[in-house]
Amino acid sequence: MPKRKAALVLALGIFVGLYFAFDLGQFLNLQTLKAQQENIATFQSAKPALTVLIFFSIYVLSTAVSLPGAALLTLASGAIFGVFWGTLIASFASSLGATLALIMSRFLLRDWVMQRFGQRLATIDEGIKHEGAFYLFTLRLVPAFPFFLVNLLFGLTAMKARTFYWVSQLGMFAGTAAYVNAGTQLGKIDSLSGVLSPAVLGSFLLLGTLPLIARKIVEIGRANKVFAGWKKPRHFDRNLVVIGAGSAGLVTAYIAAAVKAKVTLVEKQRMGGDCLNTGCVPSKALIRSARLRSHMARSQECGIASARAKFDFATVMERVQSVIRAVEPHDSIERYSALGVDVVEGSARIVSPWEVEITHKDSSIQRLSTRSMVIATGARPFVPPIPGIEEVGYLTSDTVWALRELPKRLLVLGGGPIGSELAQAFARFGAQVTQVEMAPRILIREDPEVSEIVTHRFIKEGIAVLVNHKARQFVIENGEKFLIAEHQEHDVHIAFDAVLVAVGRAATLTGFGLEEMGISAGKTIDTNEFLQTRFPNIYAAGDVAGPFQFTHTAAHQAWYAAVNALFDPFKKFKTDTSVIPWATFVEPEVARVGLNEQEAKEKGVAYESSVYAIDELDRAIADSEAHGFIKVLTVPGKDRILGVTIVGEHAGDLIAEYVLAMKQGIGLNKILGTIHIYPTLAEANKYVAGVWKRAHAPQRLLAWVERFHTWRRS
Repeated sequence: MPKRKAALVLALGIFVGLYFAFDLGQFLNLQTLKAQQENIATFQSAKPALTVLIFFSIYVLSTAVSLPGAALLTLASGAIFGVFWGTLIASFASSLGATLALIMSRFLLRDWVMQRFGQRLATIDEGIKHEGAFYLFTLRLVPAFPFFLVNLLFGLTAMKARTFYWVSQLGMFAGTAAYVNAGTQLGKIDSLSGVLSPAVLGSFLLLGTLPLIARKIVEIGRANKVFAGWKKPRHFDRNLVVIGAGSAGLVTAYIAAAVKAKVTLVEKQRMGGDCLNTGCVPSKALIRSARLRSHMARSQECGIASARAKFDFATVMERVQSVIRAVEPHDSIERYSALGVDVVEGSARIVSPWEVEITHKDSSIQRLSTRSMVIATGARPFVPPIPGIEEVGYLTSDTVWALRELPKRLLVLGGGPIGSELAQAFARFGAQVTQVEMAPRILIREDPEVSEIVTHRFIKEGIAVLVNHKARQFVIENGEKFLIAEHQEHDVHIAFDAVLVAVGRAATLTGFGLEEMGISAGKTIDTNEFLQTRFPNIYAAGDVAGPFQFTHTAAHQAWYAAVNALFDPFKKFKTDTSVIPWATFVEPEVARVGLNEQEAKEKGVAYESSVYAIDELDRAIADSEAHGFIKVLTVPGKDRILGVTIVGEHAGDLIAEYVLAMKQGIGLNKILGTIHIYPTLAEANKYVAGVWKRAHAPQRLLAWVERFHTWRRS
C-alpha cells in the first residue's frame, strides 16, 4: 500500500475510533437536539452563514465516513433552517457526503468493503447491468439497502462519481424533503399535545407513506415504458395462463384454481414434466432396484452367508415405467381438470404481453387474452458440442429410460449429481462404468471430503472415476467407440459401448415467443425478486427461471409466481430462497442446506464447524451403515446455523430437521434440548449439537462448579 494511501486510511480509522471512543454519537440524538434547540437558534440569529457552514460540514463529514445519524441530521436541518433552506442544505450535503464515501470506498477501502459486504455486490452489479443509473435512482427513491451501504458498494462498481452524485441528488430529494418537513414539526413540539397535532401527524404520515408512493411511481414508470407500443385488451379471457406442466406449472395452476381464478395450463408434451417422466421418479425407481441388489451382495455384513439376486435388466426398466404410470394420476389432465384448471394439450406462443396463441394437436389455433402469465417451460439435458458425439450416438437423462439391454461398457460423461447417481446405479447392475469429469473431483459443489467419500465408494464398487479428464473427441476405430480425453497434456483413449451425457441441464428458452417479446435471458430467463420478467405481468418459475434446478424449488417458486401474478398490484411477495436444501441420491447419500465450508471460504463468511462421525452412532452400527458424518457450520460463538452437510444413510431425510431449524431461526441449543428416539439415525442431529455445546462450555463457570463439588465432599 502506498504511504499516502496508508496514511489516509490510518487517519480515517483514528477519526472513527475517536468518535466511538468518546461516544460522540450522544450529540446526534433527538433529545440533544431538543435540549440545544434554543441555543442553536440564538447562534443562528447571530451568525447565520457560519451556522450553515458548520452544519453542512458536520453533515458531509458524518456521511462521508458512514457514521450513524444521517436521518437525525436531516430532521435537524428542518428544525434549524426550515423547509426550504433545510431541504436545500441537507440535499446537497447528503449527496456530497455520499459521493465522498464512494470515492473513499473505491480508492482507500476497496479490500475492506469487499471482505465485509462483498456478498451483496452481485445484486448491485446485476441491477446496474439491467437498468444502469436508473437502478441507483430507484435505490435512492425506495431504499432496498441502507444509505451507507449503497455508498460503499457503488464504490466497487464502474459508475462514474459525477453520475453517482447527480443521480443521488435527484433520487434522494423527495425523501430528504419529507424528513426536513418532519423536522420542522419536531421543532414545534413543546408538550404531549403537540405530538398529536395535525401538522406533526401529517409529517410522520408523509414519512411512512413516501417509500410506498415512491415504489409505486417507479413501478408505474417501468410498466409504462415496457408496455409502450402494445395495446392492452379491455377484457381478459383468463386471469392466468401457465405455459408448461412440469412441477412449477402444475403447482402454479393448482394454486390459481384453488383461489377461484380462471386459469389455462398449456403443455405440448407430457403432463408432469421431466420430474415424472425422465427425472426424479424414474431415477429413484432405478436407484431403488440397484440398491437392493447392492445390499444383497453385502449380506455377509448382516450375518447372512450369501444372498443371490437373479434379474433381467429389461424387467427392471419396465418396473421403472410402471412406477411412472403409478404416479401419473397425480399429475394427469383428469385430476387438474377436476380441480378447475383448463388443461390444453398444444404449443403456446406469447404474441403480446396479454395474449397467448395456442396451436392444438389437431393444428387448430386458439388465442387467449390473459391478465398475467407464468412461463414454466423447464429445462433439458445439455449436450456439449464435442466432435463426433452425434456419430457415436449418446444417451441423456431423457432417453436412457428407453434402454432394455444393459450396456457392457458404459461411459458416463459428467461428475455431477445426475451423472453420479446413474453411474452407481448401472454399475450395480453389472455394467463396467467409467465416469469422466473434467474438474479435479466429482460432486465439485460439495466439500472435498464429501467427494472423497463418494469416490472411494465408487471405486470400491468397480467404477473407474477419471477426474481431470477433458473430453475432446469421440471416434469410431475398427468398429469400436472411443472417447479421446485430455489428461495432464496427454490424450487418453477410453473405449465404450454406450455413452451417457450428464454434464448439466439447459433451460428451455426457445419456441414460445421470448425472442419476439424481447424478454431477456442468459442461461435462464431474467427475473426480479418477484419472479417478474421485463413485463411485470409475465412471470417465470422453475428450471427456466433458475438458479436452482430442483423439483422442490420449482414448486416453491410456483407459489410466489401464482400469488404475485394473481394479486399484483394489491399485494406481492419477494421470493425467499434463503434456505434451499438438496440431496444427491448416491450411496452414501449426500444432503446439504445453506453454506458448506467451500462456499463459506469463497464468500468470506466467518464460521465455526462442528462435526459428528456417524460411525459412532448406535443405529448406524446396528444397520451396518456406520459411515459418513454430519457437519454443521455456525456463526462464531453462537448456535445460529449457517449450513449443514450430511453424508450417510438417509441423509436426504435427516437434513429436514436442519431445514426447519434454519427457516424458523432455531439454533443448535434447541436441537440439543429436543428428545430424539433411540435408536434412530436422527439421533446424529442431536449429537452434533452436543459437539458444538462441548466446544462452547463455560470453562470458568465449570471451574467454580468443580470447586463447589470439592467443597461439598469435604
